[in-house]
Amino acid sequence: METQLTTHNRQVETEILARQGLRLPPITLKCLQTAGIYCQPSVSIEHQHLAKKYVLRGVESGGAVAEVGAYASFADERGNALPWLQRVDSVGVNGVHAIVIAPVLIRVQMLRIERTYDLLITRHHLAKSGDGQRPRLESSVLFYGRRGGLEMEPWGKDVAFRGTVCPVFYTRAGEHVVLPNDFQDAAHRITSAVCCVGCRHCHLLGPRLTAPDRTENAQALDITDEQSAGVNEFASRAVSEFQNVRRSGCS
Repeated sequence: METQLTTHNRQVETEILARQGLRLPPITLKCLQTAGIYCQPSVSIEHQHLAKKYVLRGVESGGAVAEVGAYASFADERGNALPWLQRVDSVGVNGVHAIVIAPVLIRVQMLRIERTYDLLITRHHLAKSGDGQRPRLESSVLFYGRRGGLEMEPWGKDVAFRGTVCPVFYTRAGEHVVLPNDFQDAAHRITSAVCCVGCRHCHLLGPRLTAPDRTENAQALDITDEQSAGVNEFASRAVSEFQNVRRSGCS
């Protein structure tokens, strides 16, 4: 009887973890609030009235200070970057960065306290409900790593390695826990995010760019946010040089 009760309690805890994300103790929540870090891992069901269908909505949010970091974002089922629906700019830092809409979402959430990390990867999709009306949200845990370690300071002296490293996780017995191959890149990106002091940009979601001669794919992402910034900078220089050439020709 006791074994059955323990198994049931673990199942309930797993369901809550899958649905709501990392369960943080009050002292950790207070620390994040004091540091000015806002991380919103929730997934909601929304109805598109024009398309007459239901979709999932998620928010990429979070950031870091030197001592602590928290971040939540989303990827597709193969761990690839999703295009954002809307980029969100604000006066403050370490808050909401973008909004994503999709029929299926893979949530990637991480908490960092100094050099110790928790990583949770969950899958969310819509399932038909019994009444045939509003679908229900089904969530499952794909990976849960607790108290992983990374003996580097990507928020400081090791910033050059940001985006290429992630924590190492172990079982209670000391065995190395291997991340699923599809989510290696997402793990690297969110590790960078929880080490991004004063974060103002997206780390997982990105803009959707489509060429004029190509059919638009709503789930296709061509470049990352950082690459987009580089393209904009290059375009600005090109316009400036063109204007200088025109002035020289007119003089």
